[in-house]
Amino acid sequence: MAESRKKLRIGELLIQQGLISPDQLGIALAEQKQGNVPIGRLLVRLGFITEAAIRDIMARTVGQESIDLASVVADPEALKLVPQEYARRHRLLPIAYNTEDRELTLATTELFNIVALDQLRASLGPGIEIKTQLAGEAQLEDYIDQFYGHELSVDGILQEIETGEIDYSSLPGGGDQYTQPMVRLVNALLVDAVKRGASDIHFEPEYAFLRIRYRIDGVLETVRSLHKTYLPGITVRIKVISEMNIAESRAPQDGRLSLTLNGRPIDFRVSTHPTIYGENIVLRILDREKSIISLDKMNLAKPALAKLNLMLARPEGILIVTGPTGSGKTTTLYSLLSQVNDETVNIMTLEDPVEYPLTLMRQTSVNDAVRMNFANGIRSMMRQDPDIILVGEIRDLETAEMAFRAAMTGHQVFSTLHTNSALGAFPRLIDIGIQPGIMAGNIIGVIAQRLVRVLCLHCKEGYAPSAVERQVLGVTTENTRQIFRPVGCPKCNNKGYKGRCAVMELLVMDSDMDELVARRATAKELHAAALAKKFRPLAEEGIARVLDGTTSLAEISRTLDLTAKFM
Repeated sequence: MAESRKKLRIGELLIQQGLISPDQLGIALAEQKQGNVPIGRLLVRLGFITEAAIRDIMARTVGQESIDLASVVADPEALKLVPQEYARRHRLLPIAYNTEDRELTLATTELFNIVALDQLRASLGPGIEIKTQLAGEAQLEDYIDQFYGHELSVDGILQEIETGEIDYSSLPGGGDQYTQPMVRLVNALLVDAVKRGASDIHFEPEYAFLRIRYRIDGVLETVRSLHKTYLPGITVRIKVISEMNIAESRAPQDGRLSLTLNGRPIDFRVSTHPTIYGENIVLRILDREKSIISLDKMNLAKPALAKLNLMLARPEGILIVTGPTGSGKTTTLYSLLSQVNDETVNIMTLEDPVEYPLTLMRQTSVNDAVRMNFANGIRSMMRQDPDIILVGEIRDLETAEMAFRAAMTGHQVFSTLHTNSALGAFPRLIDIGIQPGIMAGNIIGVIAQRLVRVLCLHCKEGYAPSAVERQVLGVTTENTRQIFRPVGCPKCNNKGYKGRCAVMELLVMDSDMDELVARRATAKELHAAALAKKFRPLAEEGIARVLDGTTSLAEISRTLDLTAKFM
């Protein structure tokens, strides 16, 4: 009786949501009398609803996340923790294992199978958390077969390709796409890169081999070198999944793909470029969960955090983030926007291209094919009743004029500019063609930033700085304060660094600074006035990070120009 009520509740829930009609539920219930088949599966079999729709509505009803296994890439570490026979018997599939948090993510069709989950917790031992996500029934069975049925480590797949041990003709049904080793090789490399915290993956063809490099914490490192025979298969696979033209190899192409890795959705921006030895492929990893963080988690000093909040409190004007390519400008903009993003404001963005899709924001990519450039895009967005506008980059006079016009008509505008310092934004805007009188009063503030690697907490080594280092740091001879340097351990892959943090200089504009800008004050005058208002240049901010043990002097010297201190 209870089972009957449960089945009816599922059907009634689908009717309430307008996904099926009462007639369709009646047909499914009549069919169910012929055999003991779950009502959800019958509705799918009859073609009344998709399995994905049932999965999502059930997950929402019980307050759980749902997952589409078609976009999930297998995690070998997660699969090792749960025996195949146990996974089949209890209808659950391990899809991700986070080694840092010791969290195992399972896809299952029965979220409340407490007995099976308790047994698994007991076998795994203390310290491992289990997180569940709801998957479709038919999908789960298929993917248990796929994930457990094939080798998923990079070394194993390479050996499989080289020895040719798999006989595809003997596979059931001729073998599906997932059985192809090249498919699994690309997936395994993507999983490996994300797990290592890489921001980019480079596939670089040479005369006789293919070099694979990851950019981790801003520095490239070679992870694999494969024979050139692997290049065509890898290139075609990447082009297929990122929806590029596989027949075109002489012209550059751009694409995008989304996968679920380590239990969370991750986007990849893909670019191909022809070289003399073949196509060079670079994948930019766009990990929303790691990249978009709140201001209070940026590890900023309290005065810097107070200045940022002061800028965000201004109701209109332009907030500019400056820095070279790869300095985290876009990520900072998103973090600032997420601070003010709620149902009371209309945020519209114009980017080249959109990197992180976010809820409650209207995001648009510039598109030359339909004449949607930055200037036309801002002009169009102004008619969409925005409160806050994000312009990906101010790169020409027309874009700059439209951005300032938006600011002057009562909007908050966020944008980026390519300059080396906060004070360098003013001559750059004058060079673009913006008059100083327009800048004055319309710029909220300027943020200049760099990303520096953070010393590994497990192996960093303290030492007394030398005389030259004390001079650079501004530490007196008497004060033999300890600073730290990298060593290297298994936790940081023997790099000595793990993760990155932003070093920012924050210039808050006020009436005094506006007056100096309006009368075209020299850089020296602007610098002196800013220092009088407790402005800290990038070099000083970087040295503060060395003195508090966050990073090393060598890393700061690599990223920032410390020679300005002695000029």
